[in-house]
Amino acid sequence: MKKTLSLFAAAIILFVSAGCQKAPAGPVPSVSPAVSSAPAAAPEAVYPAEMPSSMEKLPEGAGISASTGFSKVPVSVGNTFVEDPSSSEAPAAQPAPDPVPEEVRAIWISYLDFYTIARNKSEAEFTANIAEVFQKSRDFGLNTVFVQVRPFGDAMYESQIFPWSNVLTGTEGVDPGYDPLAIMVQEAKKQGLRIEAWVNPYRIKYAGSNWEMSSDNPAVSYMNSGSGAVIEYAGGISYNPASKTAQQLIIDGVVEIVENYDVDGIHFDDYFYPTTDTAFDKAYYNAYLNAGGTLSLSDWRRENVNALVRGVYAAVKQANPNVLFGISPQARVDVNYNTQYADVQKWLSEPGYVDYICPQIYFGFENQAAPFSGTLAEWNRMAEGSGAALYVGLAAYKCGTVDNYAGSGKNEWLNSTDMMARMVAESREQSSYGGFVLYRYDSLFRPEAAVSGIIAEERENLKAILD
Repeated sequence: MKKTLSLFAAAIILFVSAGCQKAPAGPVPSVSPAVSSAPAAAPEAVYPAEMPSSMEKLPEGAGISASTGFSKVPVSVGNTFVEDPSSSEAPAAQPAPDPVPEEVRAIWISYLDFYTIARNKSEAEFTANIAEVFQKSRDFGLNTVFVQVRPFGDAMYESQIFPWSNVLTGTEGVDPGYDPLAIMVQEAKKQGLRIEAWVNPYRIKYAGSNWEMSSDNPAVSYMNSGSGAVIEYAGGISYNPASKTAQQLIIDGVVEIVENYDVDGIHFDDYFYPTTDTAFDKAYYNAYLNAGGTLSLSDWRRENVNALVRGVYAAVKQANPNVLFGISPQARVDVNYNTQYADVQKWLSEPGYVDYICPQIYFGFENQAAPFSGTLAEWNRMAEGSGAALYVGLAAYKCGTVDNYAGSGKNEWLNSTDMMARMVAESREQSSYGGFVLYRYDSLFRPEAAVSGIIAEERENLKAILD
């Protein structure tokens, strides 16, 4: 059941949303740690109260704390809803997740997989389906599952912040009648598997998507109010990486998962800035400059992403220090830095960002632009000595296919049946290696008929080195 606001909570929300810039004396309850402040050289912009009407409609993109003024979310300390702000009751002890194995052997279970596992399924059907998925994963020799629980600013779980995902019923905001994440945590523990909640932080709708957003989606309220927390661009909708309100919303959503579910980790994928187009956030960058900011557009965008990552890491550790936080960026470091504005080198060179990094090294050994071995070595050098583990993301989906972006190596995945086994073997030789992750479940265990034979051989060869 959704919890309702107390009179006290509502009063605080009205007070904060009225535009007060300074907190009253004394401690004030909040949903989660505030977003880390920007460096002195990058003062936070005072963003326009409304989206400028002359601004171009914004690409694919891509709740809330009390400070956002959203009546949907109770004022809370973590997820303990506050009736008396002076209460000094200590928070309940958090369960310790299962210890991280020496080699993490994981698989991504994407929202695409959930169309088969969960769409319009009863609780009994979903439970049976996910139990089978986890058992197959365990029997194969895997020990960890990354389950996508927020693909589009929505929730595959009972949330006080985000609407139910359209993936579950075909209609956003419709309660499926059970809590998929609660069932997944339970079933994973039965199978002896670690489970991490996989979140896409910014994306709300991609260009061309045809589902209708529900009225209780925080993004709808932001768009209706003209808030800069959400950007529409080129047919897509995303949370604005520059918006402190949007950052806090994302952080609050992570805390909600950690405090309500016995997950072993929070996992972000590779979707950060959806475009390099200067029109995407021109008004907000100009506001930053007018407020005294001195960073270039690219550096400003990178610092916006850094602020979110720092804030999420701090919030996870405050909610439960045993829960890991990791990110799975693209494999090309230059693409991360210049296109997604994800400064992975910074995350690995400074504390307070990630517990592990999982680059998606979806390249073959013969890829002309970015061969697997050289790319792996580059990531190992960055992770070495950082304290963050290196998980290697592998492209099970490419097995048996032509890779048209690989140049002369385009047929490698078509002609080989031991790609994943060789990649794991080479990864194990790296000094920072902590495990591998396979993308994705259907590609490995429910492949299309045309590639099923090659996939079967790939599975056998990989399993042989996992026994």
